[in-house]
Amino acid sequence: MVYDRLYVAYLVYFNRDRDYFECHEVLEELWLSKERDPLYKALLQVAVGLYHFRNGNVRGALIMLEGAASRLRQYPDVTLGIHLTKLIRETEDYARKLKEYEQKPFPYYDLTIDIADEKLAEAVETASPDIKPNIPQRRGPCRQQSCRR
Repeated sequence: MVYDRLYVAYLVYFNRDRDYFECHEVLEELWLSKERDPLYKALLQVAVGLYHFRNGNVRGALIMLEGAASRLRQYPDVTLGIHLTKLIRETEDYARKLKEYEQKPFPYYDLTIDIADEKLAEAVETASPDIKPNIPQRRGPCRQQSCRR
């Protein structure tokens, strides 16, 4: 299978950089080009949920992660070259913890998307040097031309 460059970039930003804002930017573009495919929307929501929680928005994180888990449950264990079942389990666990956050606060932590397909792993490794990390990471939309690559 040949993987879209935007999907590969999403995985680099997600796993290497933990740049969930940039994950949103690249995957939204792919999601729109794929006629709003719910699978891409769910993967986008995982990143947005983590972005919200890292920035202190517990309610926004919960909404995104619950929505993502709900959508992802309908797909096979390995989908788009990743171990989806593991991601679903971890996303659901995060959402459960967020529901109880006021009573049982916990520190933010990242998730990792495990790659199942060797060809996808190679594509991510090959693309990684050309995808420059955003330092510092953007914390919101930027309308200026200088913000676009």
